[in-house]
This record gives sequence, C-alpha cells and structure tokens, in this order.
Amino acid sequence: MTKFGILGAGRIGKVHAATIANSANATVAYVADAIPDAAAALASSVGATVKSVDEIIASDVDAILIATPTDTHADLIEQAARAGKAILCEKPVSLSVERIEALLPVVEKAGVPLMIGFNRRFDPNFSSLQSRIAQGEIGDVELVTIVSRDPAPPPVSYIARSGGLFRDMMIHDFDMARFLVGEEFVTVHALGSALVDKGIGEAGDVDTAAVQMITASGRIAVITNSRRAAYGYDQRLEVHGSKGMLRAGNVHMSTVERADGAGFTADVIQNFFIDRYVAAYANEVNSFIAAMQSGKTPTPSGYDGLQAQKLAEAATRSAQTGQAVRVG
Repeated sequence: MTKFGILGAGRIGKVHAATIANSANATVAYVADAIPDAAAALASSVGATVKSVDEIIASDVDAILIATPTDTHADLIEQAARAGKAILCEKPVSLSVERIEALLPVVEKAGVPLMIGFNRRFDPNFSSLQSRIAQGEIGDVELVTIVSRDPAPPPVSYIARSGGLFRDMMIHDFDMARFLVGEEFVTVHALGSALVDKGIGEAGDVDTAAVQMITASGRIAVITNSRRAAYGYDQRLEVHGSKGMLRAGNVHMSTVERADGAGFTADVIQNFFIDRYVAAYANEVNSFIAAMQSGKTPTPSGYDGLQAQKLAEAATRSAQTGQAVRVG
C-alpha cells in the first residue's frame, strides 16, 4: 500500500486525491495547503489528516504529490527528494531551465523516482495513437499537428504568475510532440499575438500562438494554441507518416447526432480540462502507483520536464524576437 502526502488542496489536488482514495493500492495519509479550510475539506473527504508541508515530507509517507503553485515546485521536489520520498509533481517543474538543471542532480543523488504530471500522455485516445505509431502502423513519423484551444482566457491576474502561454499552456503540447515524434526538436519558430484579451497583451503575454519545430532528422511539428474557443475545449492532434495518418479528435458530451434537412448536428465538446482529461488524470496517478509497487521508473520523468521547458523558453524567445531559436 503506497501512502501519499498531498501538497496542495486546490482543483487538481482534489482530482488526484480522489483517484488515490479510490485505489486499492494506495491511500492519502496527509494533506497540506496554504488555505487551512481547503486542506481540512480535502482531508475530510479522503479520510486523511491535515499537517504542514514540512511535517508531511518528514513523515512516514512513501510518496509526495505536489499540486501547489508552479513557483513552489522545484523547492518542494528538492525537499522531498532529500527526505527519500517518491515524487509526483504537476507540470512544470519550474519556469526556469537553469533551476531544473540544478534540481535534477539532487533527485538523482537521492535515488528517488520523480514523475512530472504531463497528463495528456495518459489520455486513452492520445495514448492509443502513440502506441499505434510505435507499432509502425503509419511508418516513419513525418509531420505532427497539435491543436489546443481553451474555452476562455484566464484572469489577467493569473498571467503574471503563469510564466506566459508557451510555458503555461503550450508546454503540454511540447511534451506531446516529443512523445509522438520520439526525437528531440532542435529549432523552434514561434509567433504570438494578443487577440482575445488586450489586458493579456498589456501584461506582456500572448493569447494566440503558433509554433513550428523541427528535429535533426527533419521531422516537423506544428502547434497552435488559443485562449478562446467559442465551441468548447478544443483538443485535437494528427500524425502523418510514410504509410498513412493517425488522428484523435475532440471528445463530445455524447455521441448522439441529429440529422435533418440542414445536415448533421453533434453534441457540444467537453468544456474544460477537468472534464476532458478525467480519465487521463486517473491513469496518470495509477501509473505512478503501479511504478512504485513494481520498482519501475515512472514516466514522464524530470528529464521530460526539462526538455519541454527548453522548448517553452525557446518559443518564448522566438515570439519576442521574431527569429527561429536553436534549442540547447
């Protein structure tokens, strides 16, 4: 039985805690949050005890799940690693490549597992598509196209702490592109605009973006993001290969369609990430638990977090300068 300490009782902390509580192989022992009422409510819902972050990391738990604000992740990973705990941390590891590069040797020296929460790898549709690529169904991957659009922008107050669209939103797509292509990208060219909310532009960020990337062997990925989609949470990808193409479309609220003289009408697509990726989040946590109990190394790893962050930083620089950026 894997015993967890949960750091962060917000929206995603609640999702992960529920998965652990429903597992036959794990339990939530302790919960911490900067808001005492939030910690108490979550602890009560999963039969856990409220403790401080330091108390949880020093306790008898086997694993620490980090669902706190981004700018706390790196320090908490280091603290948990030095305490000998397995770690599942929400993305990103840090908003700084340099901070991640300093962190990973600490984790390696401690000899503890570190998994980064790129949940989309565990989406049943995307996971199936990647497995079929690995089996050679479409031959050699040549071109990956990823579309990710939120239903509405976040508050401008969120932007200042987020690190910007490329580090906060598109980082999922950078990881997915690596996951699907199976190679590292060496050049990134990004464009960005503030078309949805002028306040986002005034805060120094973009809300509409496109990125082109290429690997050393010439494989290409194209990613487009928008903070606005009037029709729901738009999550699609397509992989073109030497023998054919695979694609995964949006998930609708139901599979019911109506046909009449005006044509075919489908139900709306799911509204946001908690609904769209409910299975992915559960699969992610259960994969981590299974890795802990089998002694296998969980993925995505801290290295995957580092590589995605390198792409995010390269895209940010490219969008600011208008030039293609080589990835170090």
